This record gives sequence, structure tokens and C-alpha cells, in this order.
Amino acid sequence: MTRILAVADQVEEGLDRRRLLEIAPDLVLSAGDLPYGYLDYLVSTLNVPLLYVPGNHDPDLQPGLPTLDTQAWDLSTLGPAGCDNADGRVLDAGGLRVAGLGGSIRYNRGPNQYTQREMWWRALRLELRVRLRALRDGRRFDILLAHSPPLGVGDGPDPAHQGFAAFHGLVGRLRPRLLVHGHLHPYQRPVTDRELGSTKVINAVGYRILETAGAGFG
Repeated sequence: MTRILAVADQVEEGLDRRRLLEIAPDLVLSAGDLPYGYLDYLVSTLNVPLLYVPGNHDPDLQPGLPTLDTQAWDLSTLGPAGCDNADGRVLDAGGLRVAGLGGSIRYNRGPNQYTQREMWWRALRLELRVRLRALRDGRRFDILLAHSPPLGVGDGPDPAHQGFAAFHGLVGRLRPRLLVHGHLHPYQRPVTDRELGSTKVINAVGYRILETAGAGFG
């Protein structure tokens, strides 16, 4: 079994060094909207892989091209040090295969926001990557790491917190064990896990401690 510390959206003061070492995760997953300094603190304290996707309050993580004025790359857009951006990628870490889709529904002109159609195309490209990796090594993927939830499965009624319809097809076809997301703040209410087919949907706002078996074959 792999123990996972999943975090999203709010810095938890209770996750001090003692508590983190007590949890002793094999892997940290960040579902977005957390300060880079906080992620750096987690990965440096625990010394385990940390995979993340950007949220709608995170900066645009596409690296800026050098210009005649700067003559250099804008490193501020490259994400937190020591962490791996899983957005649109398929990564193996902690004995698990994780695929990521960051961002929220488009509700203003901010970064990391997508229309339903744009996310449909992103989900399709990610599915192709997952399937190509599986053809090479026979492994299924375990976790879809997203900032937003699926449409109608733990999302909100307001336009800014609507989930993505594309996640339904992606999850239905690839059947990951877990879908870990943030974006929806429970505001001191108990967080209820949901299901989408055979996939457990988990809101990681604040933090959650999860355990799951490693990647299978076939």
C-alpha cells in the first residue's frame, strides 16, 4: 500500500514537522491553489515525491520566452522547486501512476481556466498519453489529480465552481482508483467522499491522508 498526503487550496497550520513525520507519506499530491513556499516546505520536510497541478489562483506555469530586454527565462513561472507538475502529464511516483488535469472552469480572464470544450480536448490528449504508456508497460493508471471535480460530483452551484463534464468520460474509460481534487471549500463541514463509477472522488481541500494499492497490470 502507498500512503498519500493530499493537499489543496488552504495552508494547514497543523501540518508542522512533527505531524508530517508522523503521517510519513510515500507521496504528496497537491490539487492546486497553494503557495509555492508551502509545497517546498512539504517536499523538503518529507523528502518524498510531490506531484501537483495548478489551480485557478496559481500563476500560469507556461515558461515565458526570453526577450531582448530580459535575455533570460522567466523562472518565476516554472513552479515550486523539488516538485513535479502533473498537469497534462502521466507520472510514476511512490509506486503509483498519476495523471493530472489542472485548472477550473473559465469564469474570468485569469490563468488556468478552461471552457468545457477546452477541457474536453485536454482530457482527450491526456487519455491518449495514459493509453500509450499502458501499451508500453502494461500498467493501468491509479489516480487522476485535478484541481476541479467532475460536473455534478462534488462541484458547486455557482459558475466559478462548476465541475468538468469531460472527467466523466475520462474516468469511465480509464477507471482510476481515485480522483483527487480541490477547489471546493467545505467551510468546516465534513467532507463526503463520492463515487464516479468505480472511482472514489476525494476533496483534498486542507489535507487528506489516503492509502491505495500500487499500479496493476492489464
